[in-house]
Amino acid sequence: MLRASAAARAFGIVKGDRLMVSELLALARQVRRDGEIREGEFEVPVPRFGGRTTSFAVRVAPLSGTLGGGGLVLVLAEDQTESRRVEEVRRDFVANVSHELKTPVGALALLAETIEDAAEDAEAVRRFAGRMRQEAARLTFLVQDLITLSRIQAAEPIPDPHPVEVDAVVAEALDRCRMKANARGITLASIGVRGLTVLGEEDLLVTAVRNLLENAVVYSPERTRVVVCVKKPGDGGVEISVTDQGIGIPERDLERIFERFYRVDPARSRATGGTGLGLAIVKHVTAAHGGRVTVRSVEGAGSTFTLWLPLRSEHDGTSTDRMRA
Repeated sequence: MLRASAAARAFGIVKGDRLMVSELLALARQVRRDGEIREGEFEVPVPRFGGRTTSFAVRVAPLSGTLGGGGLVLVLAEDQTESRRVEEVRRDFVANVSHELKTPVGALALLAETIEDAAEDAEAVRRFAGRMRQEAARLTFLVQDLITLSRIQAAEPIPDPHPVEVDAVVAEALDRCRMKANARGITLASIGVRGLTVLGEEDLLVTAVRNLLENAVVYSPERTRVVVCVKKPGDGGVEISVTDQGIGIPERDLERIFERFYRVDPARSRATGGTGLGLAIVKHVTAAHGGRVTVRSVEGAGSTFTLWLPLRSEHDGTSTDRMRA
């Protein structure tokens, strides 16, 4: 080994003057013998990542025309771990969408057949028609969530942001969730700082806060309280927190709850009409506005989801007073 890059050493492919991956060393020796360019893929445990396996696409080529073991070879190794992860996520997403769409579509087909068979029974027709409305609504919510997610999942900033009043976002999100909360005897409340403004798209921000509120209502016992709190922490941003007194989230699930279609309690989520996309939408909407979302939760004691968004500065456009005028 004559030379190696810092990255090759950091990933543990090279140590000192030796190639540490036996398969890669064998490939390099073959190229030295016959001068043929070779490619391969290898899994390498990376010491700096706690021994986690990293995937590399490798290309080995001769640097000189001298054969018989005397030539130099160039080894290029490209980390494929992230691209493989993205491809795996894409495959899972397609599989999950297919599964989620099959359920309401299949139910609608079955219910339609049942109604045909029960055409003479008015009570049965009304009952099954109600079920069809529920499944159609579930399908509509899923399609709407998929459309919203497709708009924002590229992690690009909002293209044409406008001043948005946080008070208006919170008020609209509360209004959209009030009927569902009242049906379960859950009290919705809003506290905290007023008159703050951010830059972005109001409809998306309302969707993010509404999704957090709907989750809080669904996973809270009846006759409890859900609170939206707005704070100005002094770091140039605004915090919008949604706190419930619900069942909480197991620690093992906290890192995955923002994944698309991931459900802590699949049976309960489907029973309440959840699509499994709500928190993924919250994550991407917040990122598109230059912010972040965090969660604190204790099983049996409730959860707090917090959106942090950058405040609109004086240089971002007209003042709040002028906007209201």
